[in-house]
Amino acid sequence: MEKVTLANGCFWCTEAVFQRVKGISNVKSGFSGGKIKNPPYREVVEGRTGHAEAIQFNYDEEKVTYKEILYIFFTTHDPTTLNRQGNDIGPQYRSAIFYHNEEQEKIAKEVIEELNNEVFENEIVTEVTAYTNFYEAEFQHQNFYNNYTQQPYCQIIINPKLKKLRSEFSHLLEE
Repeated sequence: MEKVTLANGCFWCTEAVFQRVKGISNVKSGFSGGKIKNPPYREVVEGRTGHAEAIQFNYDEEKVTYKEILYIFFTTHDPTTLNRQGNDIGPQYRSAIFYHNEEQEKIAKEVIEELNNEVFENEIVTEVTAYTNFYEAEFQHQNFYNNYTQQPYCQIIINPKLKKLRSEFSHLLEE
């Protein structure tokens, strides 16, 4: 099992997306890329720690490739807005790939180049940086969508991402 660490705005959204992809397990919401150990949520969302809201998970390369994971990642958020996803503004909501090895870095840069040339009107601003740390968010942030599906945030923000996921990647989803 390989490990992936990604940030694309709110970790509740990203977690909900990747929990539905076959071959992906142990999806955790948390924080990566910052400068203090074990940052509390309140400090991160106020932009005080340098961390991005991120997720981390394991994946089985026989069921889903790293490249496919990145296609899902880029399809389910706007990687062309710097430090912003929707109404969430600040570096804690940046788009970032925290690669765990040279192969992940290489694939990430190739996918960005491909998508910049073929898909996105504006240039992708996703940070591609070496993984240094990941700290799990507090318990109430784990499995958020599945626990609070009827909450307005889930209905308005997360459901459209899941709809897009089902529309474009149905072949990669758990049945």
